[in-house]
Amino acid sequence: MPCDPKGEWTSVAEAIGGAAIKLGPGLPTRLNPLDAGRQPATVDDDEWHRIVWSRRRALLGTLAESTLGRPMVAVEHTALDLALETVTSQVPSPTIPDVVVGLFTPDSEFARRAGLQTTSLTGDGREVAHAIRRLVHGDLSGMFDGPSTTEFDPTLPMVTLDSSWLGSGGNDEALRLTLACASSWLEAAVADPAGDNRYIVYDEGWRVMRDPALLRRMQEQWKLSRAWGVSNILIVHRLSDLAAVGDLGSEARALAEGLLADCSTRIMLRQEPDQLARTASLLGLTDVEIATIAKLPKGRALWRLPNRSFVVQLVRHAREVELFDTDARM
Repeated sequence: MPCDPKGEWTSVAEAIGGAAIKLGPGLPTRLNPLDAGRQPATVDDDEWHRIVWSRRRALLGTLAESTLGRPMVAVEHTALDLALETVTSQVPSPTIPDVVVGLFTPDSEFARRAGLQTTSLTGDGREVAHAIRRLVHGDLSGMFDGPSTTEFDPTLPMVTLDSSWLGSGGNDEALRLTLACASSWLEAAVADPAGDNRYIVYDEGWRVMRDPALLRRMQEQWKLSRAWGVSNILIVHRLSDLAAVGDLGSEARALAEGLLADCSTRIMLRQEPDQLARTASLLGLTDVEIATIAKLPKGRALWRLPNRSFVVQLVRHAREVELFDTDARM
């Protein structure tokens, strides 16, 4: 679980012998989202350096665009590229503060090799530097601004990143930045073709879908899931939440709908009448399937595979009923 904004999965993880990594301002846990992770035995050094650099660069771009609320322009891409190249050459395990310093004070030698002046690089990367600086000195400081204080244990049956200390404040933007950083850290930990198969579960999917930069990053991750032995699960309450992503025809809307298209298995519980038409349109359901989900009782779902669909009765153990009781405080 890369991000658990309500802390609901902590008890589940602990009950099955897993672990919950608790993230939040003032808590002792820190994750370095630029961690390289473990190099797979099947990947040589040159290819591994390329993979790690690409992963780090993708995350930094996502953080910048999410905070800026716009795509980066060409000169900002150049400034960020050179800053990352600089810090990567100077320290074996760079951190976000290292990159921020590299953006504010570009290295003259790297600038010269690129045919640029440090003064122009400083100006070109200033807005990106201030955007990423939020994770160093802003409301997310202390979480992703230094070396990791914990490691992903691949022997555990479940690991969840509990961000409920952020979720309780209703700060959606902070949660999305946390998800981006946590996902990158988790990706570095599980992206080993020789490792065990894993499920990566994105709960409260509507939060993810409100950020185009994060959507682009998730789409890239999902394309590589088969190579990593990873199955992605995205949980949403209703598909009409896509309307909050962007206008019809917008890039964000297309990315969100693309995530749905990439899901080969769709599990649908009963939908309210006003949601049926939208669900049928986005998922390409037949009239029979729509009629089925309109009258499903609690605990029964329509499982739609690429070529067939089934009505499945979900049976919970008594312990599961207790663990998954999200109405306990009602």
